[in-house]
Amino acid sequence: MPRVLIVEDDPDVRKAVQLALRHQGHDVHAAATGEEGLEQLRPFHPDVVVLDLMLPGMSGLDVCRRIRVRDQVPIIMVTAKGDDIDIVVGLEAGADDYVVKPVQARVLDARIRAVLRRQDSSVPDGVRPRAEAHGELVIDRAGLVVTHRGERVTLAPSELRLLLTLSASPGQVFSRQQLLEAVWEHSYHGDIRLVDACVKRLRSKLGEGRDPRYVQTVRGFGYRFGTS
Repeated sequence: MPRVLIVEDDPDVRKAVQLALRHQGHDVHAAATGEEGLEQLRPFHPDVVVLDLMLPGMSGLDVCRRIRVRDQVPIIMVTAKGDDIDIVVGLEAGADDYVVKPVQARVLDARIRAVLRRQDSSVPDGVRPRAEAHGELVIDRAGLVVTHRGERVTLAPSELRLLLTLSASPGQVFSRQQLLEAVWEHSYHGDIRLVDACVKRLRSKLGEGRDPRYVQTVRGFGYRFGTS
């Protein structure tokens, strides 16, 4: 049974989402503040965190950043409709996906199940598990371990899946929409900001500068994994 931690200050929303997700077969714990959510993280050990950005006291962004310091659990953030800046900032802080308020239980359940599927099957279909070296970057597909210059790189699930997808076909250009479907399982209406924010985080963790070697932008088209 998937374990879900909800961090939401509105008691009515919190209770409604909690009941709906339990009805969908999830083991759900809930917290009313960011501090309470962080306290529950270790003993509950959730498979997914559903995190409201607008929290009293410690903001959802701060909670997201603190979780990412010590844990790579998938985070789905909840934001008010139309808060585009909050969405981008939240994704860059380490969230893997987002939903907008008012939260629809079936949409949230679908997003939760999608991140869990991605986590359970991080090697893309048709890719033979193996370790491969790309200069100073080594990707162990069987063990899902990435090292750069001999140091292990800790990646969130979406970051790992993105790297595995791109590096499986070096030199091939992927559109943002193709990456949304391959990494996030989002349909045509998916948000390409998920891709751009994840690329930014991945590049940062790989030490990529202004002229990235591994995750390269093909202007007007999308991204590719560098072959040189």
